[in-house]
Amino acid sequence: MTAFVSAVPAPPHDRGVAGIVGHRKDTVVSGDLTDFSEFVQSSLPGLLRYGHALTGNPHDAADLVQSVLEKIGSRWSSVLRKTGDPLAYVRRSMTNAHISRWRRFRRESLVAEVPESGPVVHTDPFEHEPLWRALRELPPRQRAVIVLRYYEGLSEAEIAAALGVSQGTVKSQASKALASLRGKLRRDEGSEGREVV
Repeated sequence: MTAFVSAVPAPPHDRGVAGIVGHRKDTVVSGDLTDFSEFVQSSLPGLLRYGHALTGNPHDAADLVQSVLEKIGSRWSSVLRKTGDPLAYVRRSMTNAHISRWRRFRRESLVAEVPESGPVVHTDPFEHEPLWRALRELPPRQRAVIVLRYYEGLSEAEIAAALGVSQGTVKSQASKALASLRGKLRRDEGSEGREVV
């Protein structure tokens, strides 16, 4: 995790700093960079957890967090001026980036021949966990609402601010997501109870 934190580049206006968090103590750093460094140090574990819940695996989560922090780091002073809660702004940016990426890569590409199978990929230990599977099958916005509500412990108002939607949308998305999760878990429970002949 330390390698990831020090890999976040310095904003373009101060390329003399090796990394935002990994800078030396005797280096003179502007106040904005110090604020951003402190923000990254305090928020990174929670952002990685949120990213993991959004993407379904820790590697994509780290990529998502890093790409969002790179963009925000280059305009940190503007983010502080325009937003009252930079953490909510970062979460919203992560959600938007994840949804955009998901829309871009979910399109099918039809091919004339079946491609050769790739190398064996080790599975996530939660791969066969029923709740994790059901959560991963939810649409991105519903998943974001559930993760922010029950994993991060945010209120409906905080979730609405983080995602840039109304509280009513948060309630309806949460209701739909919970109904979907219940149905999927009941289905999984019923299929596990049957004997396979």
